[in-house]
Amino acid sequence: MMVIIGAIIVIGVIYLLLKRHESRMVLIAAGILMAVIAGKPMAALDAFAKSMTNAGLITSVCSCMGFAMVMKYTGCDKHLVVAIGKVLKKMGFMLIPGATIATFIINIAIPSAAGCSAAVGVIFIPILMSAGIHPAMAAAAVKSGTYGSMLNPGLVHNGVIAKLSNVEITEVITHHMMADIVGVIIAATTLTILAIFLKENKGYLPEGGNDAVAEDLKINPLYALMPLLPVIILLVGSTGMAPILKMGVPQAMLIGALLSLAVTRSNPTKLTKSFFDGMGDAYANIIGIIISVGVFVSGMQSLGLVKALINWMLESTGIVKIAATFGPFILAMISGSGDAATVAFNEAVTPHAAQFGLQAIDMGSMAALGGTLGRTMSPIAGATIICAGIAGVDPMEVCKRNALGITLALLAGMVILLF
Repeated sequence: MMVIIGAIIVIGVIYLLLKRHESRMVLIAAGILMAVIAGKPMAALDAFAKSMTNAGLITSVCSCMGFAMVMKYTGCDKHLVVAIGKVLKKMGFMLIPGATIATFIINIAIPSAAGCSAAVGVIFIPILMSAGIHPAMAAAAVKSGTYGSMLNPGLVHNGVIAKLSNVEITEVITHHMMADIVGVIIAATTLTILAIFLKENKGYLPEGGNDAVAEDLKINPLYALMPLLPVIILLVGSTGMAPILKMGVPQAMLIGALLSLAVTRSNPTKLTKSFFDGMGDAYANIIGIIISVGVFVSGMQSLGLVKALINWMLESTGIVKIAATFGPFILAMISGSGDAATVAFNEAVTPHAAQFGLQAIDMGSMAALGGTLGRTMSPIAGATIICAGIAGVDPMEVCKRNALGITLALLAGMVILLF
């Protein structure tokens, strides 16, 4: 009965979000309602408090948005947009897939989808919009590439699969690399075709005119470099080529802000204020929604809805290939995170892969890819919220655009890994 009630509430939440009601209000109310029905009201309130201090996410998102505000104050973002935008505008249909694939590559080095979206989105999304691409399509182009972390050796799922398969992590990555790469190419291509079909690949003008990419702006190469600097630092540092540059997202963003101060010779007081104003806005408008999502997921767990979905996957032995693919995918899409479902499936079912005529490395890789792709098209995933926030659109608008490409990428992965 509790599961049925939870399912009804989740459907109601999806309906209200589609109707564009205040996301934070809907998610918090639904989470508290489910927790109360389950007789565990404090679970939702505890989740609220816990989500407020999600250190890794807060530091990445707030510092990135603070840096973005500094770039806006100094005008460096306009120089970058003019410098790259002029080139990108001539690329035609290659602009959208280029942004998706570039995000995928960067996400390998910055494995956090939310951190990557924040670091890359503040650069790529404005460039796409300046080239005339619809804001929601621009956000979808970046969001569709946020599963490059599948190729990162530090991803927890790669370690779990390696242990279950008794192989090295590098072998796991090599094993599912083709599925990952084919998937992102399919997602990027599909999104491009959809943009052309919807006529969202050109003609968009930012509010207030196109002053963000004024054609008569004299480009200063150093100014144009500043918005890219933190990403360059993170990428170079992660490769090990320059150990001194190995650092976290907040450190890189702060260095970028300080160097932009030196290069542009801006007012230090105003620049500092801009940085912290950006951090404050990020917490209110982005972290605020993520906190609400934490309350919602807690309510689902209180009613046993998450456990029921996982148990359904475990009992679907007759259609285990479909369960390994779509189980983690659906749960991740609903909850905004694929980790719980993927780890649970791999620990409980994957060790018995041989009984279903499959290899553990195949089944485990598919579950991991399914969970990651499900999160990639979830309207309540942190990375989706970040991309939508940068573009100034509703998260559902982003997911409606990348849903087809991500679903086709999932099917391609299933064929490559399981068939």
